[in-house]
Amino acid sequence: MRTCTVLLSVCVILLFFQGTMSEQGYSVGDYARDFELKGTDGKMVSMADYPDAKGFVVVFTCNECPYAKAYQERINQINQDYASKGYPVIAINPNSTGEIEAETLDQMKKRAQQEDFTFPYLADETQEITRTYGATNTPHVYVLAKEADNKFKVAYIGTIDNNYKDADEADKHYVREALDALMDDQPVEEAKTKAIGCTIKWKQA
Repeated sequence: MRTCTVLLSVCVILLFFQGTMSEQGYSVGDYARDFELKGTDGKMVSMADYPDAKGFVVVFTCNECPYAKAYQERINQINQDYASKGYPVIAINPNSTGEIEAETLDQMKKRAQQEDFTFPYLADETQEITRTYGATNTPHVYVLAKEADNKFKVAYIGTIDNNYKDADEADKHYVREALDALMDDQPVEEAKTKAIGCTIKWKQA
């Protein structure tokens, strides 16, 4: 009986730490896993679909958050400026559609058309990828750099720039600076910032 109690306690402790680790998500320097999620065109998309990519700008964003809306044009422009250089944007909507009807795939399609998204916009319906990456806000950005073994190392985590209200007033462009450093084979000087935006809406148990 005592042995069973000890084993049960050990299992509970292990589950606790596993849960804690998954909630923490990635840190700069970690390797990011690939994913396969449905996009607004109905097709499944993964990083493996981009064999020539040198890295990615993975953005957790959504339809209705004011911060996400404020950054949509800037995210579009980042993709236009850097996709041809090997660093395309992949946007992922992390929000539970059960909590917010405006975040459904149909609404995502409308948003992508309205804003002329030049990048794939994917739905993380199970929220597994969001938890794995550790995203907490919309938008929340992960810049990934491809290494020789085809693994993708996290080079930057955080916000896009330092002025969500007015792009012209921003004087720190964290994502662009990270991408420019990677293209010049230089270290990313400011590799982590605080993601500014709405909190992600998780599924209710």
